[in-house]
Amino acid sequence: MPALKKIALTVTSAALLSTFAISPASAVDRNTSANRPKPPAGMSRVGGELLGRTGTQVKLGVGAPVLPKDLTGRSWIVADAENGEVLAAHNPHWRLPPASTLKMLFADTVMPGLQPKTRTYTVQEKDLADLGEGSSLVGVKEHLSYTVHDLWLGVFLRSGNDAVHVLSSMYGGIPKTVADMQSHAEELQALDTKVVSPDGYDAPDQVSSAYDLTLFARSGLQKADFREYCSTAEADFPGAEKKNGKRETFKIQNTNRLLTGADGVDPYKGIAGVKNGYTTHAGNTFTGVAERNGKVLLVTVMNPSSNVPHAVYKEAASLLDWGFAASGKVTPVGELVPPKSADTGTGTGTGKGPAAAHEEDKGRNGPSHDTEAVAADDGGRGVGIALGIAGGVLVLLAGGVFLVNRRWPLPDLVRRLPRR
Repeated sequence: MPALKKIALTVTSAALLSTFAISPASAVDRNTSANRPKPPAGMSRVGGELLGRTGTQVKLGVGAPVLPKDLTGRSWIVADAENGEVLAAHNPHWRLPPASTLKMLFADTVMPGLQPKTRTYTVQEKDLADLGEGSSLVGVKEHLSYTVHDLWLGVFLRSGNDAVHVLSSMYGGIPKTVADMQSHAEELQALDTKVVSPDGYDAPDQVSSAYDLTLFARSGLQKADFREYCSTAEADFPGAEKKNGKRETFKIQNTNRLLTGADGVDPYKGIAGVKNGYTTHAGNTFTGVAERNGKVLLVTVMNPSSNVPHAVYKEAASLLDWGFAASGKVTPVGELVPPKSADTGTGTGTGKGPAAAHEEDKGRNGPSHDTEAVAADDGGRGVGIALGIAGGVLVLLAGGVFLVNRRWPLPDLVRRLPRR
């Protein structure tokens, strides 16, 4: 064979091999235009080493459906709410503006300190003095009284920043609220989160991640009041005072369109909350929980780039559909870690799940080859997926995950009818 022809064949072969080798990694950027920010190369590995990698992480088994087409979220995650297994994820630790989904952390932090929910408070002018321009409001007014119950409905249904600020005043003020939210995030091992404002309004350096938002939802759903508010479709909210001293009321509807079916979005069967958000810098964000045939899944989607109306809900719904169909047919790519103080069954109370412990072992003993990272080709839709892993490590880890989470269970979820 002529030397020139040999060189040409060598170059062609190298190019083809290079394309094959990098196609999984390049495919995960296919839904990200050149002018959109790229995730950082080094992200947190809380919950497992694969969750710190860029791109889509999924391990399809025999009979598992491929991931939905046209997923455009900068970051998303699908996880089993009960045992904490992460079924699939895309840049889940990318630190991004959270918008009003941060209100889940606000509620999970503040709610236990504002009991009973029949407690009343008369709003003062200073309580509403520092609302951000263009804030979402439920219609809280100065010099009128509201129950804690009223205000939480305003937070969850209308995403009212005015209700958040009043509850923060009742709790001890904005600085205390922010500090306690940050402390609680650290207790939950939500280490991607920096809290600047309690309502999620755009603020310098205020960030969270799809992983952390999912932790907030899972923690909040342990609380009966949290479950009630986040799953209420509509309610009556106190309005102005009449001349006879009685209060007018007006209807408020939950802005979670998968719950209400508003604005042409199909309501999702089995949805039970949790929270949506939007700001200029965050784009659309959403965390939802749904139950089907005894399986409870959590999904978070952050900042989809699609121009399709209500893309964040449609992508969340498609990921939930996939998760229910894929459950039991995929190898988990990580886990939702329990809180630090959770009883993990070891008696230590460290709250470090199996994946976290495995990562620590890797750090002490050098790189491990127990698992193989898989970034799905064609945006995670199943081409070229590695189906197996070496050894029986994940079988052992799965047993450990169950031990952790059965001691920190997710209570039964009930979809609420409109509150009259």
